[in-house]
Formats: sequence, C-alpha cells, structure tokens
Amino acid sequence: MNLQHISWTPDGRFRYLDQTRLPQEELYREADTVDAVIEAIQALRVRGAPLIGVAAAMGLAAAASRLTAEELTGDWLARAVRRLSAARPTAVNLTWALGRMLEAYDRAAGHGGGTQQLIAGLRDEAQRIWDEDAAMCRAIGDAGQPLIAEGATVLTHCNAGALATGGIGTALAPIYVAHESRRRVAVISTETRPLRQGARLTAWELARSGVPVTSIVDGAAAAIMAQGKVDLVITGADRIAANGDVANKIGTYGLAVLSRAHGIPFYVAAPCSTFDLSSPTGANIPIEQRGLEEIDTAPGACALNPAFDVTPGEYVAALITDLGVIEPPYVDTVPGVIGAEGSSRG
Repeated sequence: MNLQHISWTPDGRFRYLDQTRLPQEELYREADTVDAVIEAIQALRVRGAPLIGVAAAMGLAAAASRLTAEELTGDWLARAVRRLSAARPTAVNLTWALGRMLEAYDRAAGHGGGTQQLIAGLRDEAQRIWDEDAAMCRAIGDAGQPLIAEGATVLTHCNAGALATGGIGTALAPIYVAHESRRRVAVISTETRPLRQGARLTAWELARSGVPVTSIVDGAAAAIMAQGKVDLVITGADRIAANGDVANKIGTYGLAVLSRAHGIPFYVAAPCSTFDLSSPTGANIPIEQRGLEEIDTAPGACALNPAFDVTPGEYVAALITDLGVIEPPYVDTVPGVIGAEGSSRG
C-alpha cells in the first residue's frame, strides 16, 4: 500500500491527507496547534482508532515545537492532553498514545532537559508511536493472512485499512499480506452509513492497491451472505474490553449477528493498544454520539446518530492482533495475552 497519508513537514508540522475529501480529491493539510489537531480528529479528516492516536501524538509534538520556554510547561501539556483525549471518547488508542506523550515529557524534564530537549523528546516519542503502529499493522497482517483461503471473499465494514492507521491497516492488513503473497482474495465493502467510509475510503484504497473490491449498501449484507458470496468477515475495532466485547463503527454488531446466522466466521483485527483491560465488558465503553446533521432525514423528524456499537465477544470467532490470534474464551485469553504485554512494556 504505497500511501503516505501522514508525515512530518521539513519545519516539523504534522501533515495529513484530508479523508473527508476522498475519493474525489487528495488534499493534504498541515497542523501545528492543538486546536487544529482537535478539529482534524473531530471532523474525521483523520480517523480510525490507531491513526487518531498517532495523529494526536504527532500534532501534540508539532504544537509543542512552536512554543517558547515559558509556554512549554507540564501544565500546558496536561491541558492539551485533556482536550485531545476528549476529541473522540470511544477509541482507546487516543488516550494510550497521549499517555505515552506525557511520560516522554516527564522523562525529558526529569533529566533536566531544556526546551529543545523537551521538544525533541516529544517528537521522538511521536515517531516511535507511529513506527510501532506500522509494525503492529504488519504483524496483524502476518497473523491473520492464514485465515484467508485461496479464492476467498472477505466482507469488511467501515475503513480499517492504511487510511485508519500508521501502517497497512488492521482489518485490511491480512488481505494486503495475502494479496502480496499472490493469493487470490476479493473484498466486499459495506457502504457504512451515514458517512460512507466503506464506499469512499476502503474501496478507494483497495482499488488503488489492485485488490478486487465490490461495494454494497449496508442493507444488502444479509442477502449477500445468504447467497453464499461471503467466506469470512473481518472488521477493525476502536476499543476491546477485557472480556472480548468489541466497540466498532455502528453496524458492526448487526454484521456479527448476520455472520452467526449464516455460519460465517466473524473476526476482529486490532493492535494491543486497542485493548482496554480497565473495561471489564463492553457496557463500560463510552459510545460517541455525533451530530444529527450527518443523517439526512425529514424536517421535524427526530434522529439518533451513535458512531459505534458494541459486539459481544461471543460473536467473535477470533481476535487478530499483533501478538497473534487470540481465541475464546476471551475472559481468560485476553487478559493473559494483553496483560502480559502491558506488563512487559510498563
């Protein structure tokens, strides 16, 4: 996937591809203030759980590089982190990445670093977060690609590809690795209402990479499954609870139910940074409610616009992670695998 959708500018700004303009236009923007990064995340100019964590870290480092010695304080950073963390509350990668930025500042400050050392420490940590995310995506692809048989058709929802991460994606990573191995694989991409991330983004990046892709409206998934046109489903995740419950783009739960009804394995792909062991179940995951202007309805009618839903872990055949494939019962396996990784990192 040859796509440089995020980068540093020569003068240290955060540069990103505005995903709201795809597929009609490839427009790049730059950010070097906390306000600009928050706007980019909330407006979905950058989106996807892993990517908003990377973007927040890079944007925070870029903003810090513009401050004077008097301005770049621990209080400034704490306020910036609180504001960025609230930009999209469901995706746990955001708070995970920002927590690492706080730790990087504390390390540099603890070693008596001056302003330039603090800025360099934040920039280096943001780069590490990006590099690690890219490596995690590749590891997810390697772990998941054996699940995709020769000639298989994979149904996916929303966009959990390169555009949603710092690498080759989460849900699309096994597909890309299988395609690189010259295995025949095709994808059915749901449109993903109300903002059509599947039709606009997933279809765009798969077609760009030479992977056969067919877009369908969300309501067609059941009929397509009943016709035997889907071999497996792989989606991404914005947060995974300790028991394996998965928060992801609205409509994911319905696809999991349909998959079970039609005997189709339903997989979720995510890096270890997407797991939240502090949430015992999906009931503890906050669900973002977005503006009603995103739903095209009649004047005077009411509307609900939850951005995510929660799929019970019992509907998930396996969790594809950078640490390998985690199988049920998740209440035992998730804490065992992810908890051990967290301990080794901490």
